[in-house]
Amino acid sequence: MPPLDVLLTAWQIDWAAAVLIGGSAVLYALGLRAAAVRGHRWPVWRTLAFYLLGLGFLTVLTCGFPGVYSAGLRWAFTLKISLLLFVVPLLVGLGKPISLARAALPPPGVDRLNKALAHRAVRLVSNSMVAPLLGLALFSTFLTPAFYTLRAAPTAEALLTVGVPLLGLLLALPIIEEADFRRSSAFFTLEFVFVFIELLVDAVPGILLRLNGQVLDHVMAAPSAPGWFPDALRDQQLAGDVLWFICEIVDLPLIILMFIRFSRSDKREARGFDCLTDAELDELNAEHLRRGR
Repeated sequence: MPPLDVLLTAWQIDWAAAVLIGGSAVLYALGLRAAAVRGHRWPVWRTLAFYLLGLGFLTVLTCGFPGVYSAGLRWAFTLKISLLLFVVPLLVGLGKPISLARAALPPPGVDRLNKALAHRAVRLVSNSMVAPLLGLALFSTFLTPAFYTLRAAPTAEALLTVGVPLLGLLLALPIIEEADFRRSSAFFTLEFVFVFIELLVDAVPGILLRLNGQVLDHVMAAPSAPGWFPDALRDQQLAGDVLWFICEIVDLPLIILMFIRFSRSDKREARGFDCLTDAELDELNAEHLRRGR
């Protein structure tokens, strides 16, 4: 493990992350200003969560120790990417950026936002059955020589720094911004089944990294490595430990949040049925029977 002084003093400017963080901060501030002009009081704690927890943690991961040593250390790179995918979007989502956009935009802007959220591609990628597969595909590249390219190539690292948190938002926002991604309770049931399967599957890349007896990316030594660097195989094993642990531990709150979504959806549908008259219920049952034929 690195010395404590290295952990605390290792800092850099990641320009891709700086653009993402700066752009997000400015857009959120403009949203706060526009919402205030339109008479909406935005909760202070959501603003603090967005800036301090979400963007603050993103800054630490990209400009702090994990970002500085991600090219040379497999486990630092794995820690950075997995937390960018799973944790940063949840912290950013606490600021409710979509709800803020609804409060800040005029009616034509809200209509455009609704159309974007209703687009088939967004609906496909943002459900809990597809988004984890994208993460699994990303982590599977860690088992190939591409693992070194992703760490060492500046272009690849910049694309991951921007793209991975955005991918994570597609997974997190349907859970946090539930009103904008409403689905039926039957759909949630399918998601539950899939997530329990995915709970086992997404640990596979981490397990293979941990248990493999050879260096999978074929890079045996980092140039000008400090003395505290582990050897290549141990570094790979530590990366497997990190990935395995994070993938498993993140699934637990995901399942809890999905259960909350299911409960709210079921109550919402029950209230909808209670509001129907006897004639409307008979018509609905008749339509259901016609579809079953």
